[in-house]
Amino acid sequence: MKKLILLSLMLIMPAFAVASAGPKVALDHIQTDAADKASLQRGMKTYVNYCLGCHTAQYQRYIRAAEDLHMPAELVAEHLIFSDQKVGEQMTNAMDSKLAADWFGAPPPDLTNEVNLRGADWVYTYLRSFYVDDSRPYGVNNVVFPSVGMPNVLLELQGVQSKACAQVPKYDEHGSAVIDSLTGKALTVESCEVLTVAEGTGSMNQAQFDAAVYDLTNFMSYMAKPYKSDSQRIGMWAILFCLLMTLVFYFLKKEFWRDVH
Repeated sequence: MKKLILLSLMLIMPAFAVASAGPKVALDHIQTDAADKASLQRGMKTYVNYCLGCHTAQYQRYIRAAEDLHMPAELVAEHLIFSDQKVGEQMTNAMDSKLAADWFGAPPPDLTNEVNLRGADWVYTYLRSFYVDDSRPYGVNNVVFPSVGMPNVLLELQGVQSKACAQVPKYDEHGSAVIDSLTGKALTVESCEVLTVAEGTGSMNQAQFDAAVYDLTNFMSYMAKPYKSDSQRIGMWAILFCLLMTLVFYFLKKEFWRDVH
């Protein structure tokens, strides 16, 4: 019994470690869409260009992504594989884990199940929350994950983002804006945690960058649950089948019990 309790504690400890990885911040909500193949295709392109060099997706195969995202396998092999890998192999890289630990303090994690671990809202907000911090080894920090040991790989797209002070809406403990009872206007407070991007430092404007990060997060969400579209499609047919059979069984029951009554 004692061994069972000890084993249970060891299994739940990583969950507490993840929960305490950083302070609680307001996450931007997104709704991922496994049926949006165009978004998933753009997200895969961003992933292999900006993430795969360090972060593997070893539980995802190129060919599976090609089939699920409706892309010809030969085009994936030509445009999305930059090594001598074959289209049937997993999405891995050649980075040595020991060297990576020396460079970053720890080997970059595999991202196949990152959305399952942290949630799509966390990933989306995190990727948009890097800011300049000269005290950090790579010159950047992150609001969602303070002291993160990762450079801002999307810098050329987003541009240079810095913290600034500004008036922001005041919210109560329930997340609702506080309204001044006399003026009827929302109250504001000064915050020095506001992130602003220097104009002209990135190749995308804010809306374009947010869309690109959404596509990337959407693809990572697909990798975490590549069966989601199939599950939804099969689930609809299963529900329709159950409804149809309910009618059949209802009339069958009436037929069986007709002589009894």
